[in-house]
Amino acid sequence: MDKLLIEGGARLSGEVAISGAKNAALPILCAALLSAEPVTFTNVPRLNDIDTLLALLGQMGVRIQREADVVTLDASTLDNPVAPYEMVKTMRASILVLGPLVARCGEARVSLPGGCAIGARPVDQHIKGLQAMGAEVRVEHGYVHATVPRLKGARLFTDMVTVTGTENLMMAAALADGETVIENAAREPEVVDLANCLVAMGAQISGAGSDVIRIRGVERLHGATHRIMPDRIETGTYLCAAAVTGGSVRLTGTSSCYLDAVIDKLMDAGCEVVSERDAIRLSAPARLNAVSLRTAPYPAFPTDMQAQFMAINAVAKGVAMIRETIFENRFMHAVELQRLGADIRIDGNTAVVQGVDRLEGATVMATDLRASASLVVAGLVAEGDTTIERIYHLDRGYERLEEKLAALGAKVRRLA
Repeated sequence: MDKLLIEGGARLSGEVAISGAKNAALPILCAALLSAEPVTFTNVPRLNDIDTLLALLGQMGVRIQREADVVTLDASTLDNPVAPYEMVKTMRASILVLGPLVARCGEARVSLPGGCAIGARPVDQHIKGLQAMGAEVRVEHGYVHATVPRLKGARLFTDMVTVTGTENLMMAAALADGETVIENAAREPEVVDLANCLVAMGAQISGAGSDVIRIRGVERLHGATHRIMPDRIETGTYLCAAAVTGGSVRLTGTSSCYLDAVIDKLMDAGCEVVSERDAIRLSAPARLNAVSLRTAPYPAFPTDMQAQFMAINAVAKGVAMIRETIFENRFMHAVELQRLGADIRIDGNTAVVQGVDRLEGATVMATDLRASASLVVAGLVAEGDTTIERIYHLDRGYERLEEKLAALGAKVRRLA
């Protein structure tokens, strides 16, 4: 199993390009199931989760062409609306094929997904929405089985803000008969990116980015070309990596408009951040100030950046309180940061982080994707060598991580 070896102490500086957003690409690739014409996507990141999804679409009968960051999907030959457990057990986003398959084929059989061990992420809101649109849905033998002659527009209210639930129901509604209104909808930029893609394919959608989205169903969607938005979590992670090392970096192919909450906290920590049209520059002081935060749905502070900020708070001046309100089991990285010398106390959904003068390299284990990123951030500033095990998590969400960090001056390499 691959490991990542980081020799800490290098100050990051220079320029690196940000990849397309994994959390936007996954639902957008699934949107190709809605059309019998080819759909081309650009700025698609090369990640394990993308590979898994493309393999899943391929076994459904979708024709796939891939060259560099360009992927063309032709679902005209879609003939197997099934997502088997063997293919989706490592990726929760596989549930995103459910809505498009039901809308296009009138039937879908999708395994309940697996993925990161960061708490319950139920699919009941997806099922409830499809049932309100007229689908008969059964959960049996670990599979969601949905059938309907044609979905009907409906008014949907989700009991909680759910990104994948909003995306699944928005895709399903694109081909439904009549108007669908999704209330309490997720407002994340990735939801807006999916809506923009669907509109390019001929869908009629308004309100994306607000908590009420309206979709008027159409008979068919056509082919289109769509560019995936930049990855705001990758952007935030590299900003944290530069900040913790007292570095100065310029990240290209990205935008600060998706990251207001994160950038505000970095500025509170003492960093200077300058936004350009398609880039962000950050300069950090020798030592950061501790910053407290509370995760919440967009546009508040993202849960996917909580672990990285715990890492920078571990060596900041002062005490920080971190409250996690999205997932109930997302402090598993705290134990691994403690192995590096961090002073962290956990009380329910709150972590109290007392900054220490230094961290020391050690062998640590990644428990999920963003926990992996926090260990990388901590390893960059720890004295000596840090070895991170189970880095397949990193390959799910960070394209060419070692190459990009090395371009900024980090001493990092992969071990077999």
